[in-house]
Amino acid sequence: MNLENRNNLYPIFLKVHQLNVLIVGGGTVALEKLSFLLKSSPNANVKVVSISFDKELQKLAQEHRVELISDIYKAKYLEDQHIVIGATNDHKTNQQIYIDATINNILVNIADTPDLCDFYLGGIVTKGNVKIAISTNGKSPTMAKRLRQFFEDVLPESIDDLVLNLNQYRSNIKGNFREKVNSLNKLTKSIIYN
Repeated sequence: MNLENRNNLYPIFLKVHQLNVLIVGGGTVALEKLSFLLKSSPNANVKVVSISFDKELQKLAQEHRVELISDIYKAKYLEDQHIVIGATNDHKTNQQIYIDATINNILVNIADTPDLCDFYLGGIVTKGNVKIAISTNGKSPTMAKRLRQFFEDVLPESIDDLVLNLNQYRSNIKGNFREKVNSLNKLTKSIIYN
């Protein structure tokens, strides 16, 4: 496969309760981004800036102690932010958010504009301590959604019990790192290949 025709994104899992996240916009797209973020990380540290806010967004913000700032976007709102999501319906404002974030070395995602994104928000499946992130490289959010639904249906709720048991087993294994990895590999191989 050609390297240009594959997903070269590097997946990471961020502790967004320890980071400052800014969402610019208060409409349907901002609600989608905020909902996605809070579903995965209910304690995320988020501020939302907009001149007006969707009623559902206001309700969600209140439930999760998200700060709402009623104002037009200004670069000053990027101060002390680690991540910014531009979700306005104004192309010029979204471009300015991207420029300002880039100048300030802040990770940025401009909704529905892959060229103005340092990262994408993919599909996420969570079952207790197990979390699977799905990316289509920004090409098809609908496919990421369908894959998320598939994995939600296929993975049993009890998978978290298995993870907790393996963690306990891992803490009791004797030997060096390699011996521990080999022991865990032998034990977990039967989970996949049975």
